[in-house]
Amino acid sequence: MKKPNNESVSTNKKRETFSSGLAVFFATLGSAVGLGNIWKFPYLVGENGGGAFVLIYFLSILLVGMPVMVSEFYIGRKSRSNAVSAFTKLKANPKWKIIGYFGVAAAFLIMFYYSAVAGWVYSYVFKAINGAFSNLSNFSFEQATNIVENQFLTTTESLYSPIIWQGISILVVALILIGGVKNGIERITKTLMPVLFVLLVISCIRALTLPGAKAGFNFLFKIDFSKINPSVILSALGLAFFKLSLGMGTMITYGSYFTEDNNLIHTSAKVALSDTFVSLLAGIAIFPVVFTFGMRPNSGPSLLFNTIPLVFSHIPFGNLLIIAFFILASIAATTASLSMAEVPIAFITEKWNIKRKYSVIIVSLSTFIVGALTVHSSSIFGHVTILGKNFFDLFDYISSNIILPVGGLLIAIFVGYFVSKDSVLDELSNNNKLSNSKTITIYYFVLKYISPLLLLIVFLNSLGII
Repeated sequence: MKKPNNESVSTNKKRETFSSGLAVFFATLGSAVGLGNIWKFPYLVGENGGGAFVLIYFLSILLVGMPVMVSEFYIGRKSRSNAVSAFTKLKANPKWKIIGYFGVAAAFLIMFYYSAVAGWVYSYVFKAINGAFSNLSNFSFEQATNIVENQFLTTTESLYSPIIWQGISILVVALILIGGVKNGIERITKTLMPVLFVLLVISCIRALTLPGAKAGFNFLFKIDFSKINPSVILSALGLAFFKLSLGMGTMITYGSYFTEDNNLIHTSAKVALSDTFVSLLAGIAIFPVVFTFGMRPNSGPSLLFNTIPLVFSHIPFGNLLIIAFFILASIAATTASLSMAEVPIAFITEKWNIKRKYSVIIVSLSTFIVGALTVHSSSIFGHVTILGKNFFDLFDYISSNIILPVGGLLIAIFVGYFVSKDSVLDELSNNNKLSNSKTITIYYFVLKYISPLLLLIVFLNSLGII
């Protein structure tokens, strides 16, 4: 196949960019840090053996996550275009646009069910404000556990409530995105991400004073190598892609808004390490509570919603902290949703020259209509299954275990084998203004020879071939 002509790609002067390197970091971190950290990471750790899963996850970040993230940044900033048109701007073979289309499809699939979980979080803000968890400290551990578990069931299994809250979460994201890159995405992420971090630290401090702190800490960090199996590896790699928003065009789209002087490799490292740190903080905040209250660490998606109210209900002003935490959790869900929605929005806006606000409306309505299929159990579509999976699990499986790894594999192959190495070196060194040649060499080696192999294994495993 003919290599793309990597001549300098002209920048659309009318296209918005982030205002600074700090804005780039917070926006990109806001994409990575979301419910994946405080919801999906803890329960997947619980389902996959604790510390062994954490180890594989960290290796997945180093060997797959960061190289693919840097590659997406390269494609985005070099092209200054959406995830699909980027390959045309790079003068690549038109077939490579399949990566962009995969990204748009993955973004939609994830938004369909992610918006449902965001709706749960939004509903918990309302519950906390109305005092649903204010008297937990008056009950025994067992009674308090039953109360919060029942609250989760009423949140997810009522007939219309999950759809209404899902719609509210989508509306909030839409209103922010209409503001654009600087006044919408940048302003929200730069302001609110540090606050979420502070609340997580407070939660960790309290959790570590509980009787089950040692057991929870050991579960999270003690490595039992017998727990490592293909299923654990697949889950860890899939989570790495999900949490870092890779393979779905998000980092290509955000990369297209980066400033010219941004160090792409350093940004990738800071985002990946900060995201992993936040995930570990979430685990430290949750697992001591799990063991203190005799809950099961493998209790699945409800883990966050059952533990956080129990944590804060036993400290002074606990109800206020519960309200604050779920507000901030809703913010985390919102910032991640912003980046996912921006992929199809940028594509629709630039592909068909549609005003941004109309693109936002199209994407939001589509997400709401199809996303309504993902609500659970007793809700309208809870009894419908495809291939033995309800819509929530089906969208999650297709996106996290198939489309994202395939998208990442194609990105690694494209940048590693079909793009001029000189073009990559120039972009990552900011036209030789940065002295990071050794780092670039390591990145290039991992991208060409390690990342594709691991991603291929993930894909084949997801198909049941190996």
